[in-house]
Amino acid sequence: MPPELLFDQSFGDLFVMRLAGNIISAGVAGSIQYSYQHLGVSLLVVLGHEGCGAVKAALAARFQRATHPERIQKLVELIDPGLEQIDPNLSAAEQLEAGVEANVRWSMHQVVRTPEVQQALRDARNILIVGAVYELSTGKVRWLDSERKG
Repeated sequence: MPPELLFDQSFGDLFVMRLAGNIISAGVAGSIQYSYQHLGVSLLVVLGHEGCGAVKAALAARFQRATHPERIQKLVELIDPGLEQIDPNLSAAEQLEAGVEANVRWSMHQVVRTPEVQQALRDARNILIVGAVYELSTGKVRWLDSERKG
């Protein structure tokens, strides 16, 4: 579901970046920087979703030694560090649920550590970073936690 509909906003009201697995790359960090420097954005929502295929692929690589095509493997490698605390003894469904949350938190952690956000903190900007998971089965957003900076 488009975030604008999910959060009852008009198209163009939100600055939306969609990437498989919510990976944080240089381009994403630059887009985040653009959003707060030029558009005045002060709220960043890292929104994962139930059953995320990119997280599922990362879990398969971690626990089942699955291999993926080169570009998907690069995504998996960026997601994997956030999955370190996932219990290998959980069922696949439980691993995926925990993995989706862990990946949202990992993305939030990476965003806070980017030079762009660190500069915003030095500039005394008020930034709120919030993690959430969209539950496909219920159509609801489950909020994880937030980190207010500035």
